[in-house]
Amino acid sequence: MTLALPSILVILKGKDGERMEQRSLVVLGISGSLRKESTNSRLLAFLAGIMPTGVEFRLYEGMASLPHFNPDLDCDDMEVDEAVYEWREQLRSADAIILCTPEYARGVPGSLKNALDWVVSSAEFMNKPTAVISASPHEDGGKTALASLIVTLKMMSALIPGEATLAVPIATKKLARDGSVVDMNTVSSLNSLIRALVQAVN
Repeated sequence: MTLALPSILVILKGKDGERMEQRSLVVLGISGSLRKESTNSRLLAFLAGIMPTGVEFRLYEGMASLPHFNPDLDCDDMEVDEAVYEWREQLRSADAIILCTPEYARGVPGSLKNALDWVVSSAEFMNKPTAVISASPHEDGGKTALASLIVTLKMMSALIPGEATLAVPIATKKLARDGSVVDMNTVSSLNSLIRALVQAVN
């Protein structure tokens, strides 16, 4: 079962004062894995299919193109690497974010940490409603990586609702070949996570 949500009312500030318009709420999904058949990426694809009415789900696919973070290259947006500029723009245009990460050697994958390093100073995560998922073939669901990622995001002042974090253990057995989640407890938890994220935006 999916949620029902009307288009949100957005307040825009322009030269002539505030005006209101209705548009879809934009949620950006970010996979911590670069692997083509990643369980985490498949989970995000499943989430895209159960988003409520009034939500537009976008998937960030540029992580592999980001250069290694170097503070000397962290210029303003007019001079920064094009891939970094696009990464920041996608974050800015999102009303909320969902990160889904595997656990590598008891930590967050280097590619994901590198991406986050590029937005520490530009502050795209500041007060941004953010949900965090870890998915692992192991019984603990990648909880160490999950905890580490939450610490990093909170340092960046991301807004993480209490019910918007989830560890998915033995994840490979909870996904069917078509990418659907076949474990109903996990489906319920994912719907609760989406609900908490949407409420944080509203």
